[in-house]
Amino acid sequence: MTELPARQMQIAPPPAPARPDGAIAPTDPAGAHPYDKLDRATRAMVARATAGVSPHSLMATWMDWALHLGRSPGRQMELAERATRDAAKLWDYAAALGKGENPEPPFRPGRNDHRFGAKGWEKSPFALWQQAFLATQDWWQAATDTMPGIAPRDAERAQFQIRQTLDLMSPSNFPWSNPEIIDKTVETRGKNLADGSSHFLKDLVHTLTQSHDPAPEGYKVGRDLAATPGRVVFRNELFELIQYSPTTQTVHAEPILFVPAWIMKYYVLDLSPENSMVRYLVDQGFTVFMISWINPTAENADLGLEDYRKNGVMAAIDAIEMIVPGQKIHANGYCLGGTLLTIAAAVMSREGDDRLASVTLMAAQVDFAEAGELLLFIDDSQVSFIEDLMWLQGYLDRPQMTRTFTTIRAEDLIYARAVRRYFLGEEDLPSDLTVWNNDTTRMPARMHSEYLRGLFLENRLSAGRFAVEGKVVALKDLRVPMFIVGTETDHIAPWRSVYKIRLFTDGDLTFVLTKGGHNGGILSEPGHKNRRYRIDHRAKGALYVSPDDWLANSETRDGSWWPAMADWLREHSTGQTAPPATGGQLRNAQDLPAAPGTYIHQV
Repeated sequence: MTELPARQMQIAPPPAPARPDGAIAPTDPAGAHPYDKLDRATRAMVARATAGVSPHSLMATWMDWALHLGRSPGRQMELAERATRDAAKLWDYAAALGKGENPEPPFRPGRNDHRFGAKGWEKSPFALWQQAFLATQDWWQAATDTMPGIAPRDAERAQFQIRQTLDLMSPSNFPWSNPEIIDKTVETRGKNLADGSSHFLKDLVHTLTQSHDPAPEGYKVGRDLAATPGRVVFRNELFELIQYSPTTQTVHAEPILFVPAWIMKYYVLDLSPENSMVRYLVDQGFTVFMISWINPTAENADLGLEDYRKNGVMAAIDAIEMIVPGQKIHANGYCLGGTLLTIAAAVMSREGDDRLASVTLMAAQVDFAEAGELLLFIDDSQVSFIEDLMWLQGYLDRPQMTRTFTTIRAEDLIYARAVRRYFLGEEDLPSDLTVWNNDTTRMPARMHSEYLRGLFLENRLSAGRFAVEGKVVALKDLRVPMFIVGTETDHIAPWRSVYKIRLFTDGDLTFVLTKGGHNGGILSEPGHKNRRYRIDHRAKGALYVSPDDWLANSETRDGSWWPAMADWLREHSTGQTAPPATGGQLRNAQDLPAAPGTYIHQV
């Protein structure tokens, strides 16, 4: 292990997860009663069978909806009228089709619903089946809308769950009711179904064995992806620190440290050479460092948020200080890594540690009250269910996390893909982003429990109830300039939720809203077609502006937001200097491997 000051040599004893009353309890108390362990084991086995979804949460949602609807006769009459009206529209449409006419469809798919795009859906009987499905979807959308007495989140959860059920029954999912599948079967004489069966058996084996496919040709990590030259200069039990090789004769004095989320492999920020943010910033004359987290196993079950802060972010800052002595650091956090970085930066400010020159947060939240559709999966019952599952395994596994994210866009990521792969016989076309997306990691049990309860469920950070080393973390303590990036169609960190950091800080802040989703919006390299962004600066101490007012008054700019970030970093740097030596004064740095290191290959 590369040496650092003694305080960073050992991973500190992990903090225990917080109980609802704020006290600390161990993950698995030594004196736990056998009955308690039996209960947890039973719930964990049920959680495995349900892919981590709490049956109680599902039943509670529908019981709440049914009881409130049952005491609302006016709402029942309104829904009955809607059903009659929708049925009449559907009957008129069917009658027109029966006469050989080409009527205007009374119901339209959603803007992002591409299941019915094939021409065959315009012909009878497929057009009628499509309209019947959309009419059913329309009625249930109204039926599960909010009503007096139901919390908005519970109404949204009911809508989400009925949407999942309806998506399963869509006529586009079945070979006998999907004209595109029928045409393909006739055209290929059934070869598409034979190929699809082969794909299904292959996927089934991978699901049952949890085997890991090698990357397709042209997408090998370290050669095609994560290929920016550099070297691991520091390693501990939690992460490897990569220092990238300079490509310019001089560099900006302040280096950049990337803190990616522990839920992902870091190389989303260093994909192919043409869309690598790391390579772009290196070519702009910055010295770039990257944290590459371990892929935890059951042995790492007791790693917590404090371990990732102290022996992750802070250890990386200590290491960079020995490589670039006397220089402040531009810190950049992506997704959950941005939340962790914010906590670390606030603690540093509280303790008078001024080693940061700026903080950039990309698709990262500090307040989780409006955290999008992920909130539909989170309540006390659901979190307890996941905790029991992790208690049994020691971690949350990658398939269990992947199911959550794909379910949010099930019609596209689950059912449309299944139709293409199993009924049309089409192979998944690889891309650098899909290869990375399939290369997921696990999360330690304690870390994930603390994140779900302390940050996501109880929203302690923005509420002033999140403590580090016995003292509450105050976001108001942040004094360094901040560069905040939200993405327009983010389902994981909605941009209005990202924007809320303006409520909790009053320092110099630049906010960018860019086209795309959680990953695609960040990967917005110069030259990427059809890109746009908005950018605005808030001076220190300026009054708060709501997100809707900000959106109405900000101008859209064409192109990538990366050059704007690079310009902002230059403005907050102090000039040019010779590139620092790789590894600097860190002992044994030259004995560590070249980038992308070894932790990135853990599966």
